[in-house]
Order: sequence, then C-alpha cells, then structure tokens
Amino acid sequence: MRSEGVDLKELKRRMDGAISAFKHDIASLRTGRASANVLDPVTVEAYGSRMPLNQVANITVPEARMLSVSVWDKSMVGAVERAIRESNLGLNPIVDGQNLRIPLPELNEERRKSLVKVAHDYAEKSKVAVRHVRRDGMDDLKKAEKDGEIGQDESRAQSERVQKMTDDVISEIDRLLADKEKEIMQV
Repeated sequence: MRSEGVDLKELKRRMDGAISAFKHDIASLRTGRASANVLDPVTVEAYGSRMPLNQVANITVPEARMLSVSVWDKSMVGAVERAIRESNLGLNPIVDGQNLRIPLPELNEERRKSLVKVAHDYAEKSKVAVRHVRRDGMDDLKKAEKDGEIGQDESRAQSERVQKMTDDVISEIDRLLADKEKEIMQV
C-alpha cells in the first residue's frame, strides 16, 4: 500500500497505540479502592537502569485503603521508597524491613485536583504522540508527491484523511479525559 502515498492502516494502528497507552495511564489513577495498578507508572533506579516497580517487588492490596510492596532485594528498599515518593502520586510509604506499607490518603478536594492535573499531563503526552504520527504521515505524503508516486489531488485527499483521523483520535482522548475527570471529582 506504500505506492499510494501513506499507509493509513499503519497510522491508525500507531494512533490507537497512543489511545491504549493513555487508557493504561489513567487507569492507574484510582479514585476509591486501593489497586496495585496505582503503582504502574512508578519506575525504580535498579541495577544501573530504570525498571518498572513490579519487576523489583511484589505489590498486594491487604486492605481497601492500603498497598503493600514486598521488595525482593533488601538493598533496593531505599530506591523503591524514593521512587514511590517522587512518583507524583502523593503517596508516603512506611518502611517495615523489606516491606513498604502505603496508606492511600482519603481523597480531599486538593488531592482530587492534583489527580486531575496528572490526568491532563497524561492526555497531553498522548496528544503529542498522535501529532507525531500525523507529522510522519504528512512527511510520507510530501515525499511520495515529490517523488512522483502520487499526484497533488491524491496527496491532498490523503492528507485530509490523515488530519480527520488525527482529529478523531484527539477527540477520543479528550472524551476519555473528561470521563476520568468526572470520576475523580465525584465525591
């Protein structure tokens, strides 16, 4: 399908990847009950590289408002605690040997607003990713037109399709963000 300018299916697949990454990110913003997914965005400086928390520790939910993190390597406890504190999730772990107990704070108005800000940051990252995909598609179209693979009319028609696809994906991200914002702000 390259000979007709740009592979729209490939662009759509990449844009859908941005949406699924956004859904995964906002799923980690829990509003009520404790969930191990809350710690999904946390990465730990371990063994000379950044690793997801679930690759250096076991995460469980012993109570409705408490998370428990069992670090496998005793030397990593400090790094795990630091990563959780610096994760911008508003969590303060309590170190207990190789375990960390993380009480989830009651969501007050200030905490809800900070979670909404985090959700907006996730949405903006996803929109930027979608715009990068659009830029790649437009660059491919310009190159195909310049190389004589497609004509001006076909290039314009395909660029309009790429732009419409981009607009649809960004409006989907906005809709998901609005739903999550409503869920977070609900008391």
